[in-house]
Amino acid sequence: MSDLNDRLEVRLAREWQQRGPLAWALTPFACVFGAIAAARRAAFSLGWLKSVRVKVPVIVVGNVTVGGTGKTPTVIALVAALREASFTPGVVSRGYGARVKSPTLVNPSSLASVGGDEPLLIARRASVPVWVCPDRVAAAQVLCAAHPEVDVIVSDDGLQHYRLVRDAEIVVFDHRLGGNGFLLPAGPLRESLSRHRDATLINDPYARTLPPWPNTFALQLAPADAWHLENPTLRRPLAQFGGDRVMAAAGIGAPERFFATLRAAGLKPVTRALPDHYAFERNPFTDVDADTILITEKDAVKLESWHDSRIWVVPVEAALDHRLIALVVEKVRGRSPA
Repeated sequence: MSDLNDRLEVRLAREWQQRGPLAWALTPFACVFGAIAAARRAAFSLGWLKSVRVKVPVIVVGNVTVGGTGKTPTVIALVAALREASFTPGVVSRGYGARVKSPTLVNPSSLASVGGDEPLLIARRASVPVWVCPDRVAAAQVLCAAHPEVDVIVSDDGLQHYRLVRDAEIVVFDHRLGGNGFLLPAGPLRESLSRHRDATLINDPYARTLPPWPNTFALQLAPADAWHLENPTLRRPLAQFGGDRVMAAAGIGAPERFFATLRAAGLKPVTRALPDHYAFERNPFTDVDADTILITEKDAVKLESWHDSRIWVVPVEAALDHRLIALVVEKVRGRSPA
């Protein structure tokens, strides 16, 4: 069943980039989805459904498309920028894939199964309080109570979680942008591309021209030195793997983005795309004949008990445009903590 779901996911991702027969056949369902989404937004806008404002300003980093676009490195970089601007940030997240029903603290020693792979990565890289819960309002309220020093919250995803009042919204796209422009399930869009937001980030390694949307900035992701899974103190520049037989694997929303990064560093890896948030309940590398296996940090947090000397982890660093940081800081300072 898992393999079937994986194949369906790959098929849909391909179809969502074009307006082919399958996409057109699904448009009636997309109309229903759009009507339900619009009614829900209207209910919050008119006050029929209640939105909750927490004690501190909230910045949401999310997307209007299905799948990963680079939100997690953006959150990590934004937390660092806020700290440099003299704020004390915290992070809330849904905790995708984790079995959480109430607000749960994710710290650097947590297991990925407890709070999710992305929150764990944020907790380790950003060194901030991270609380996860499907109810982000509850997570934010508990975070504020448990960490009174926190004066701004960054929500990792949650753009459509209208119950949480936000002071700034950043929407992240990758090179796929809005795909075929259709709403789910005919296309990848959760909401219209024209949806209001304060800023748009485009994570595009192919360096296409930025869309003419207001407050649109390029998101630059650059790889750092790889570290060894079994001995993280060992570091190697990517160029040093040039003479190896390299396999690259990624269980992220857009694996090709990771592979393109490695090729840009001069490597020629054999690649293996895994489903987003791949659980690694079984070892997909048992049949791999390679000197080196390069993986993402998001995957690495789920492999800590593994013993495979071939595996190296490639971290990425996000560089945010100073104009975006200024825009966010202005929004946050415009609403001081209650």
